[in-house]
Amino acid sequence: MKGTKKWLFPGILLLLALITRWYAANTSRVETSYSNGWYRSIVAVLRTIFGWLPFSIGDILYGLAGLYLLIKCIQLVRIAIRRKATKDGFLNGLRKSVIILLLIYLFFNVLWGINYNRQGIALQLGLEMKPYTVQDLDTINSLLLVKVNAAKQSLANNQRPYPSSADLFEQVQQGYAAVDSIYPFLQYHHRSLKPSLWGWLGNYAGFTGYYNPFTGEAQVNTMVPKFLQPYTACHEVAHQLGYAKEMEANFVGYLAASHSADTLFQYSVYLDLFLYSNRNLAAYDTVSAHHYAKQLIPEVKADLQVWRQFLRSHKNPVEPVIRWMYGKYLESNQQPQGVLSYDEVTSFLIAYYRKFGKI
Repeated sequence: MKGTKKWLFPGILLLLALITRWYAANTSRVETSYSNGWYRSIVAVLRTIFGWLPFSIGDILYGLAGLYLLIKCIQLVRIAIRRKATKDGFLNGLRKSVIILLLIYLFFNVLWGINYNRQGIALQLGLEMKPYTVQDLDTINSLLLVKVNAAKQSLANNQRPYPSSADLFEQVQQGYAAVDSIYPFLQYHHRSLKPSLWGWLGNYAGFTGYYNPFTGEAQVNTMVPKFLQPYTACHEVAHQLGYAKEMEANFVGYLAASHSADTLFQYSVYLDLFLYSNRNLAAYDTVSAHHYAKQLIPEVKADLQVWRQFLRSHKNPVEPVIRWMYGKYLESNQQPQGVLSYDEVTSFLIAYYRKFGKI
């Protein structure tokens, strides 16, 4: 009986996890009562508590969690070597592991993860998300090419230095302020956007930014090339606003960056979107894709060379494994394309162009 009572708490947590999964299965319910309901209150509280700090509490928690796992792994190895494992010890360790995993699952979903099941930005903008054609891709490539070249030419003419992280984050908030005058559901208050403490690790793991659902903080890897950071920051803020899927966060980030008065933001977003749409076009018509890529002005090509060199200098055998694991994580959260889900922002961009006649 005593042993059975020990599993009562894990059993309650499992029941709560199943209820959470049941709740998230209804996309309309999630959109109405969670994403546009109590999630907004939850994330507002988190950003108010942690946003004013100049460093990332979430990064510190991740560091402590990593240290904890390392210590536990060392202890397990020692137990195995000394052959001191017992049945009671194994069951006790299993129970603790189950509790920790279920608590992480519950907090992750209640604080943010349920947003993976929302109806999202397509519903809010009334976009018709139907399959795109090669002609659609050709049109978008053509439009983005003009935008990229014009923005970069303007930056080259002005020769303005890249902003500091603090100035960059201020410009992100201003970009969202501009777009929420058109789409009020994109209001961004209580800013909690910070440089990653683990940027050096991100260079090798392959991430440029990430969102911490446990603290409501958005982190940007400020060690990657500067021209990538404005759009990355806008993307991470989109996650804060409850757009969990990567293609949706990309699209919401596009709305904010493209409405920014800062040409650097426009260049950053249009360059990234051009690369996404050009890869999509290449899957159907490599000749046309190559044709558009060749028309990028030399200054843009120089930036792309800087980006390629950065990736080469941090290439390592662990990154593909991390990328694969992350892809599986995305697949388990309503994104069957895995890491290619980012590229699917192209379908949102095409749907937006079909409805509004502009990008």
